[in-house]
Amino acid sequence: MTIHSEHPFATPEEGRDAARRLRGRLGGQVSLWTSGAGAGRVGLTVSSLMVALGEPPVVVGLLDPDSDLAERLQGSTQERCLVQLLEWRHHDLAEKFGGQMPAPGGLFAAADWVDSAYGPRLADAETWAECVVQDVRELGWSLEVTCRIEFATIGVLDDALQHRRGRYSHHV
Repeated sequence: MTIHSEHPFATPEEGRDAARRLRGRLGGQVSLWTSGAGAGRVGLTVSSLMVALGEPPVVVGLLDPDSDLAERLQGSTQERCLVQLLEWRHHDLAEKFGGQMPAPGGLFAAADWVDSAYGPRLADAETWAECVVQDVRELGWSLEVTCRIEFATIGVLDDALQHRRGRYSHHV
């Protein structure tokens, strides 16, 4: 037996970072950010995002700085990406792009995609925005990416995929 300084019978809530727990209680719409083409396609599930109105409107996302998407987007401003909102039917895909589920054949083998100048788009996505990176900076343990929204298609989100307290959920 090994002796640890941590409580050996701690419940999942005990001993956790309070800010992380607070963030988990906020919840949010799950999006999939993609960029690139062909073998250079990258993507990441993102639920820490917001849209700021203005001229031009922008979307701001907090990305994992170790992700392939973050590496591509911080390479230069003017990089293009596609931000698409996911629905409950996409929850397995969200897990795969979030690195929480295996993706046999690669991340993009799990669904049908439409190629665009901004990156791959889920063929059955109803709501998405074509974006151009304006600014990238470190913020806490994340990479804050601010993108100008060039064009958006707004569909019906009858069964939006939400992320709260570390779990996916949906409300119809």
